[in-house]
Amino acid sequence: MKNALHLADSGSRALSYLLGALCLTLAAAVFATSLAPAAIAEWTLEVFGLSFIGLFSALVFISLFAWVRLGQRPQQTDFWLEVGLHGANGVSTLALTFTLLGISLGIGTLAEQDLTPDTVQAIIGDLTKHFSLAFLTTVVGLPTAAVLRALLSISVEARKIGGRL
Repeated sequence: MKNALHLADSGSRALSYLLGALCLTLAAAVFATSLAPAAIAEWTLEVFGLSFIGLFSALVFISLFAWVRLGQRPQQTDFWLEVGLHGANGVSTLALTFTLLGISLGIGTLAEQDLTPDTVQAIIGDLTKHFSLAFLTTVVGLPTAAVLRALLSISVEARKIGGRL
């Protein structure tokens, strides 16, 4: 029972960090674009899609959960470091996978339609939408993965020299 409470506590903390980062990111986006939060959320869902957002959030949560556990379980440092690093590497892999998916969908859209002066505008619109997915997943995923890896590695090194997480 006590172990389950510790896991729930770690999950709660990791979720709090994830939601806090989401709030800060949304605030920065509102400041940078002057759009309403609802408009930013709608655009994000339209561009990235529910599958990328769901998988991305799950992998970030796994890394944050491992980071929290690093602070709570110093005797299991190697295990939780590996879990967290695998989650962060999963974010990189997901970003690059969706990059290739976006490029493939764009090329597939181009290959399926006849290119005439009348259809060029619509085809370019579809192509741009798919390429937007391709590049934005990389722009978001790779830096996020780098930050997660740094957070985990630096925290472990700080603990080794006697600092706290």
